[in-house]
Amino acid sequence: QVQLVESGGGLVQAGGSLRLSCAASGRTFSTYAMGWFRQAPGKEREFVACISRSGGSIHYADSVKGRFTISRDNAKNTVYLEMNSLKPEDTAVYSCAAVRGAGIYYSSNQYDYWGQGTQVTVAS
Repeated sequence: QVQLVESGGGLVQAGGSLRLSCAASGRTFSTYAMGWFRQAPGKEREFVACISRSGGSIHYADSVKGRFTISRDNAKNTVYLEMNSLKPEDTAVYSCAAVRGAGIYYSSNQYDYWGQGTQVTVAS
């Protein structure tokens, strides 16, 4: 089992940047593929980015491609989401998720463990 804790959210002006972190408990972090998802008020949770357990495979939602970067540091049990050129429509609660497996996973239904989320608000 793994516990996930996100940090780094906040209020930023449009065009600004934020870096989210997701710290995982346990000694088996490198066996988990990780993902970032977001949910805006009144909307369904949507996929943002995912990364394989080694970091060798990465995939982004079209809406964030070229602006967001997912990475991980297995030595620190942490996955990151660097967000640049933020837009008001990026405003949401961002959550990281983990699933034990060798691939990369785009659907929230595929993930077993979730953090509590961190609020990102982009002001226009």
